[in-house]
Amino acid sequence: MIPFKVKVFWIVLVLLVWATPVLAQKPLPQDIITQVRFEQKLDAQVPANLAFTDSTGKAVTLGDYFGDKPIILDLGYYECPMLCSLVRNGLFESLKQLDFTVGQDFQVLIVSIDPGETPDIAEVKRRASMMDYGRSTSTDGWNFLVGQEDNIKQLADTIGFKYVYDAEIDQYAHPSGVVILTPDGRVSRYFYGIEFPATTLRLGLVEAAANKIGSPVDQLLLTCYHYDPVSGEYTLAIMNIIRIIGVATVVIVGGVVLFMVRRDHEKSSPRPV
Repeated sequence: MIPFKVKVFWIVLVLLVWATPVLAQKPLPQDIITQVRFEQKLDAQVPANLAFTDSTGKAVTLGDYFGDKPIILDLGYYECPMLCSLVRNGLFESLKQLDFTVGQDFQVLIVSIDPGETPDIAEVKRRASMMDYGRSTSTDGWNFLVGQEDNIKQLADTIGFKYVYDAEIDQYAHPSGVVILTPDGRVSRYFYGIEFPATTLRLGLVEAAANKIGSPVDQLLLTCYHYDPVSGEYTLAIMNIIRIIGVATVVIVGGVVLFMVRRDHEKSSPRPV
């Protein structure tokens, strides 16, 4: 029989090996972090003629989405391993709580910042998002786009979305948040972070629908309330959260396994007469 102490040693060793990729995540270089920010460009007009491709493979321009409804614009990329999914999930959770409905009262416009992504992956994400939303079976208002680098950059610069590609890890460093546009495509309001209170989001949509533009003071309060993407603290916070989760998982799993091993050991040990 394998001695109890040997069992414990190998269990701990396996857990540490499993956790190493999470705990050893290399932080983003400072020169990249300092370039990642979300500048406020309230009332900026998004160019209507910028060309993209929607998730069905159809050629479109941003002007195709301008009309009589406000727009929630989210820049990120579909195969992002971390932050983009958190932003989209946070947004869609809030949308479920609204008494407004996507397509009827406003539009959702998701644009990939990765020029290598295809309509196919955009369609996969669109369908998954609609299924999770569950409020309507209509595809109206659910717009997931891909595009060429020049057009992506121009859109990002227009709304102040500053991101950087890190070739070493093949990922994009970018800020987190969404932008609300007026029906004619002007920047009305910024929401930073990964959680967007439904009541505040609703107010932003109402203001945008009336062609109202928020103030920098409003945006500063929202920035302070959530995270500070301007300073890069948000990216580091996400990495720390993942590390904490990894450590907590190791501790919990390790504790459970050690308890079970000790219990089995005590059962198999001869009891004193």
